[in-house]
Amino acid sequence: MGPLDGIVVADFSRVLAGPYCTMLLADLGADVIKVESPHGDDTRQWLPPTDADGVGTYYLSVNRNKRSIALDLADPADAEVARELAKRADVLVHNLRPGGMARFGLGYDDVQALNPGVVYCSISGFGPDATLPGYDLLVQGVSGMMSLTGAPDGPPYRAGVAVIDVMTGLHAATGVLAALHHRDATGQGQHIETNLLSAALSSLVNQTSAYVAGGVVPHRMGNEHLSLYPYEPMATGDGELIIAVGNDRQFRRLAAAVGAPELADDPRFATMAVRNRNRGELRPLLLARLAAKPAQEWFRVLADADIPCGPINDVRQGVDLATELGLDPVVDAGGVPTVRNPLTLSATPPRYDLAPPALDEHGSEIRAWLLES
Repeated sequence: MGPLDGIVVADFSRVLAGPYCTMLLADLGADVIKVESPHGDDTRQWLPPTDADGVGTYYLSVNRNKRSIALDLADPADAEVARELAKRADVLVHNLRPGGMARFGLGYDDVQALNPGVVYCSISGFGPDATLPGYDLLVQGVSGMMSLTGAPDGPPYRAGVAVIDVMTGLHAATGVLAALHHRDATGQGQHIETNLLSAALSSLVNQTSAYVAGGVVPHRMGNEHLSLYPYEPMATGDGELIIAVGNDRQFRRLAAAVGAPELADDPRFATMAVRNRNRGELRPLLLARLAAKPAQEWFRVLADADIPCGPINDVRQGVDLATELGLDPVVDAGGVPTVRNPLTLSATPPRYDLAPPALDEHGSEIRAWLLES
């Protein structure tokens, strides 16, 4: 029994931010009913890659533990089914454009009138007053994130995954859990709103803080860090190794490990602040030492010296590393391999009961349940 057992979530979201939020809730025991148009969630058609059965892996990544019903909200009968579901739900999550749910009698005021205790979560691209579609790539661009990603003398790049969608989904899930706790204490539901742009600015953490608190507009630095050095992949005798020095004690250990302990006492490099200012002088000294051994050998040497470091893996190697560390990253969800929820709960662990559903797979049983209710 998960911690959210008994909680019914009406999931009117699609693509990534909303479905990721609702999958996290489903992993924790909520009964998530995925409401799709007759054409299905957009990601059902985002191919390739596919699994062995030809199902898009993008869709599979964020839809386990859910039941699916297909409803055409423009059809009065289906819209009535949707309103009955909203009436019964503890939580409703959607990411239609602002005003989109209200067109079908499913806006917050409409649902709250039917279901006063509902926790209603609206996810948008740019807030409730903007109708610009919210795609992760757009928000990475307009938020400033892309301006920070890439080589200093090259073009801006997006991150290799839709990180803003994922962060927004996490914020939405946090808001839902907070609102459920408030409802348990007071009996009152509420309207949660979050958007991709706000989530992006929050997720840029030290970079947005550099501007709003320090008046500094950050810029692309490739793999370097604005405030830490060395903190980047560094060339060795064969391949690159990530070295991440977060304090002066670690730098002292690094200097000793590469055979140059005097660097830690050099006034140009003794503290993080001066290392940042003098990184152009320190880098060639470190690279000259690192050239003596290949990356894998340095990995063993530096790790034994308790210096944060690691190779640049591909995704397969990342999964393999998690497996070697006993993290069991791959789990079976109703016969479909999926990536484990990162939470571990000692009493109420996440569940992996249901495979990502086929379109309208549970439509008949959900309609029967609503009629019985």
